[in-house]
Amino acid sequence: MIKATLSNIPVPETGTIRKKWKGRLPVALLYPNIYSLAISNLGFQLVYTLINAQPDLVCERLVYPEPDRPLRSLESNHPLTDFPIVCVSVSFEHDFSRLAGMLAAGGIAPMAADRAADIAPGSPLVIMGGVGVFMNPEPLAPFADLMVIGEAEAVLPELFPLICRTLKNGAKRETLLRRCGRVKGCYVPSLYTPTYGEDGRTCTIIAAPGLPDRVERVTITTTSCAAHSMQLSPEAELGMYMIELGRGCSRGCRFCAAGFIYRPPRLWTKEAILCALNERPAHVNRIGLLGMEMASSETLDHIASALQEQQCALSFSSLRADRISSQLITLLADSGLKSVAIAPDGASERLRRIINKGLSEADLLNAATRLVDAGIVHLKLYVMIGLPTETDEDFDELARMLARMRKLLLPVARRQGRMVEITLSVNSFVPKPWTPFQYLSFGGLDRKTALAGKNSSAALLALKQKIRYLRRMVNKLPNVRLKVDRPERVLAQAVFSRGDRRLAGVLLDMGIGKYSFKQAMKAHGLTSWEYAVRPREPDELMCWQVLDHGIRDGYLYRELERAYRLQATPPCDTSRCRRCGICHETMEN
Repeated sequence: MIKATLSNIPVPETGTIRKKWKGRLPVALLYPNIYSLAISNLGFQLVYTLINAQPDLVCERLVYPEPDRPLRSLESNHPLTDFPIVCVSVSFEHDFSRLAGMLAAGGIAPMAADRAADIAPGSPLVIMGGVGVFMNPEPLAPFADLMVIGEAEAVLPELFPLICRTLKNGAKRETLLRRCGRVKGCYVPSLYTPTYGEDGRTCTIIAAPGLPDRVERVTITTTSCAAHSMQLSPEAELGMYMIELGRGCSRGCRFCAAGFIYRPPRLWTKEAILCALNERPAHVNRIGLLGMEMASSETLDHIASALQEQQCALSFSSLRADRISSQLITLLADSGLKSVAIAPDGASERLRRIINKGLSEADLLNAATRLVDAGIVHLKLYVMIGLPTETDEDFDELARMLARMRKLLLPVARRQGRMVEITLSVNSFVPKPWTPFQYLSFGGLDRKTALAGKNSSAALLALKQKIRYLRRMVNKLPNVRLKVDRPERVLAQAVFSRGDRRLAGVLLDMGIGKYSFKQAMKAHGLTSWEYAVRPREPDELMCWQVLDHGIRDGYLYRELERAYRLQATPPCDTSRCRRCGICHETMEN
């Protein structure tokens, strides 16, 4: 449970924005996780900068407090109850309950329905945004007055002037929300009413008169300067200057929400990326690139040349195995980077065809060899378990590939006089909204097994058996380490991923420390099975379809059918592609 205290929070960072409160509308910007993660999140930094760019506003940040830190603003030590506007950036399902707990601990009524008619400090307007919201807003909908659906740059410049004008005229909460509901990209949960059947399925979503049936997500098409780190701190998790290469991904991996909810994929121009590079402080020379998986080899080579000219070192979270050029390898060697992650995602080539990953074993082995030759001493491979049709044979193929990788890397490592460590990082697959795999069961259960017991035990057991199998397999391979998640923890993520408004009480009870996830679900008469394990029907109304991402009806299910047929879907070509319906007129495939 969070306790607010009166002490200051030490924030050793650069780029902090401090504005006087007099004559300005104060806005609190919450991040429902610890400071080191908040300061590493470009979206959080972007919203902070956008709000403070408006002369009538002053925005200060509050983060989920660690034991020795209070729940007060980083900039001037104000409590949450001093702010008439509270914005929240939500990225991950595990942060949902923390958010509910932060509101309660800060003296704010967590549920929107319990806030006063007048918007004021202590009874603020609560606005939520971030990828966690525009993927599926419904578990958090009862906590929010207003939700931003899409990218902040496309909504906030219109939204906040409207809020300021309306509040200056003395409007009540309901009046303001009705006006905001007509702004493109704004979702007011109280003006949309879902109904549920006895089996828990969403039956209808009814919009208030004068509002669209569904809320369209909004995006920007281009930018003159790529998003980049604007606040830097030694406490940042990544510890580098981050630059966003683009948004979305053209590859269309069938499990990945980012590849669908950020469509169309946009790669920023070379000029926009170099603009961001030139904005960095002079003393900063380690650069982290976000979105390397979607960047072309040509774009990466341009970036590599610029980094070399400016004597910058390169870092990144992961690299696509079939996009490693000679120039990039040279830059890696010069950067002194020692650890690189590659994401096969599927344990076998067959599974990678199912998920539309498009990486062969040869791609992975070639990438590993070239990276180690460039001085990398630690390779991390990301693999999911619980994918559809997965069997032990897929894991056996993974074991053979790891053995071949070790054999190939051994002479390279010997030449360099040091061993190479391989970490196999295994995560349980979570069905995500707006993906072809949104219809599937958590745990990789087939439809018959998932429907048989109507509980989550079979899914957890299946995942634990897979982990045991992998552990026995990896134990036979020297210098290969296994890192796994806890299926019980991922089950909670899977529940919230496809969750609806009925979960709000669960999140609040977890957030204030009243119950654990399992206890809270039981107390509210809900089951993990109905959210995480129950397979969805092709024509079923999903609660998140109150949003409109522009993907035409039936496309995602047809992609699922292609997965079972092991059919690849080519990457997005935004100049002429019509498959999903976002870029051009729809065309049946």
